[in-house]
Formats: sequence, structure tokens, C-alpha cells
Amino acid sequence: MTKPLDDGPFFHGTKADLREGDLLSAGNRSNYRPEVVMNHIYFTALPDGAGLAAELAAGDDEPRVYEVEPTGAFENDPNVTDKKFPGNPTRSYRSRDPLRVVGEVTDWTRLTPEALQAWKDRLAAILADERGEIIN
Repeated sequence: MTKPLDDGPFFHGTKADLREGDLLSAGNRSNYRPEVVMNHIYFTALPDGAGLAAELAAGDDEPRVYEVEPTGAFENDPNVTDKKFPGNPTRSYRSRDPLRVVGEVTDWTRLTPEALQAWKDRLAAILADERGEIIN
């Protein structure tokens, strides 16, 4: 028997207004490279990590964090783990199968306007660097 990668709970950050039972699926544009359509749906075991993703998500709607459960197999996110950085300190994962929304989480830490701008500046620098490729 293989040990699961992580027991969760798991979280997904977005600007979409979702309900319990909704499914989140792959096939959307990347928040970090909008020209890339993603083959996976991404999630983390850290609510504030999902909050960062929500804050950086495309659109002007309110950032939201949802507790989610994978409906199938998942793997470490190679964009922030062993393929680029050692281990998985961000407890970040991805799946080709949908994630089911369990409920909304409201007690995550919001970024200050200055911290959000710093992240946006970092992403702009990554976009300008061909080494910022997404492992899709």
C-alpha cells in the first residue's frame, strides 16, 4: 500500500463564487501565464497559500478560498517542488481530475496592498524570463 502524498485538508484559491458540491476542473488559463491553458487543477494544504493564489487570480472579483477534496489521483506540483525546488514545503499539488468544493474558508490571511504589489511585480519579472516556464 502506498502512503498518500498528504492527508489534507486541501484548499483552492480563486475569484470565482462557488458553492458546496461544485467541481473545479482543469482546462482554464493560467493566472501566471495567461497564454497557457492548464492541464491540471492546482491546490494546496495551506489555506494562506490558497489565499495567495486567490489574490493573484485573474479578474476583479473578491478573492476566495475554498476547502476542496480531490476526486482522483494527484501529484506534487512540479512548478514549486522537486522539479524546480527541493521537497514540497508549500504542500502544493495538482490533479487532472476535478476538485469538489467542500465549503468556503474565511479565516485566511489577506495580503497587504504592498505585499500584493510585490507579488505582482515578481510575476511580471517571471513572465519576462523564459525560465519562468510552467511545467504543464
